[in-house]
Amino acid sequence: MGVIFKPKLLTVLKNYSSRQFSSDLLAGIVVGIVALPLAIAFAVASGVSPEKGLITAIVGGFLISLLGGSRVQIGGPTGAFIVIIYSILAEYGFDGLLISTIMAGIFLVIFGLLKLGALLKYFPHPLVVGFTSGIALVIFSTQIRDALGLEIQNVPAGFIAKWATYWGHLTTINLCAAALAAGSILLAIFSKKVTRRIPGSLIAIVLGTVAVQVFNIPVPTIESFFGNIPNTIGIRLPAVDFNQLGNYIQPAVTIALLGAIESLLSAVVADGMIGGHHRSNTELIAQGVANIVTPFFGGIPTTGAIARTATNIKNGAKTPLAGIFHAVTLLLIMLFFGRWVKLIPMASLAGILMVVAYNMSEWRTFRSILKGSFFDIIVLLTTFFLTVLVDLSVAIQVGVVLSALLFMKRMADMGKSLPAVVDTDIIEDYSGLPKGIGIYEISGPLFFASAKQFCEVLKSTGLKSRIIIIRMRHVPFVDSTGLQNLKEAIKILIHSDIKVILSGVNENVYNDLKKTSVYPMIGAGSIFETFDQAAEEAKKRLKELSISNRDKKG
Repeated sequence: MGVIFKPKLLTVLKNYSSRQFSSDLLAGIVVGIVALPLAIAFAVASGVSPEKGLITAIVGGFLISLLGGSRVQIGGPTGAFIVIIYSILAEYGFDGLLISTIMAGIFLVIFGLLKLGALLKYFPHPLVVGFTSGIALVIFSTQIRDALGLEIQNVPAGFIAKWATYWGHLTTINLCAAALAAGSILLAIFSKKVTRRIPGSLIAIVLGTVAVQVFNIPVPTIESFFGNIPNTIGIRLPAVDFNQLGNYIQPAVTIALLGAIESLLSAVVADGMIGGHHRSNTELIAQGVANIVTPFFGGIPTTGAIARTATNIKNGAKTPLAGIFHAVTLLLIMLFFGRWVKLIPMASLAGILMVVAYNMSEWRTFRSILKGSFFDIIVLLTTFFLTVLVDLSVAIQVGVVLSALLFMKRMADMGKSLPAVVDTDIIEDYSGLPKGIGIYEISGPLFFASAKQFCEVLKSTGLKSRIIIIRMRHVPFVDSTGLQNLKEAIKILIHSDIKVILSGVNENVYNDLKKTSVYPMIGAGSIFETFDQAAEEAKKRLKELSISNRDKKG
């Protein structure tokens, strides 16, 4: 148990300094302010009252930082859950949502105890991008009514039916609401040019609310939808019918899977930004505990939030205490300023969520995968369209099975076309290379099932050297997941001032590298056909580094 569950907070507090405390406190306050409008917006978009989002960010965020396996992870409600929560509410009601969330938390704890955190690396990158982009489109579509102020009582759940309803009610558009939503979008995007300390989403909400109240603008507000908003936190026990528990297994598994994927994805992104390494099983257990406890306070599903985690890092967070300070900041805001939340215009929240959806869409990555292999394109588009038109859980299940089938097909095709000798590199004795040059060889396809393991070893191997040669003579192909993991590993090595050189790269792999950001990171002058060429270049660069260091000392 000690090995499986070891919170990062216990590790970092051993050598904690006052300087780190100052950095964590500032980062926590800033990210708390950033999280405020997002927590409210995600709750409202999910079909629950705004304080439910704040409670989720406070309780869930606190527990995830206290118990989690990442130094800088920020937890709370996220856009990815909007679609799931909305559908669970429609079918099972709010108590059903709470029960499903508690059960999902139990599943997450079990995932962590069984050390399944590492298995999530087998989710292919096109699948993750496909359902993330699909969720973004669904979120965007749910905000059209509020952004345009359309007079629609009940919006259909289906994507196509929803847009058909919007089209049929375009004559009821509220120009004031549309202008308010457009203004919120512009403020959220361009306020960074004026200030980076105050989030654009908060500026948009404050200015929109003030404008509506001062000028008495006729637009719907949170109060007109939800009434008065409580600014207190209390225990709420859901009504449980044990005969119906079986009905909640499917939604609970969907919440657990999505929460696990998103939280670990956020932790991996954070690792790349700080050069760290999270504890995946500890993170899953922390996410599970947060989702078990939060519903008893009336909260909704919680997970690691990529955007807020990145904001935390950029504002100087050093330890999980920053996440705890973020939760405390939100609690103070809710207790002392919560009564004004009800005045926020729905159009302002819709504009903010549209910006969130755009940022979630990963359209650049989506476009780059469309330029890649035929197999990755199939997985991407299948997952995307199933997420939008059918259901997220179906999209994940079909995407995983399809990825496995296409990989087997790809390996079978590759086996027919591979020559007997893959590479002509003949240097096997590395004793002639000077100290400071490391060598790491990847054997086999760098695809979604092996990429994480290869690249984790690469990072640990490369950090021991000043120059690392990555031999790829036995790599027949690289899929988009492999390219993504390779990019993250190389980014960490370059960030640590370690030079990276590739050797034995075949034509197919070289062309795939050129389509991604891996190529400019390394540079054309660092990719070679043979190991001899790579070794000579490594010796040359090591000599240059030695001369440069002598000059600095002199």
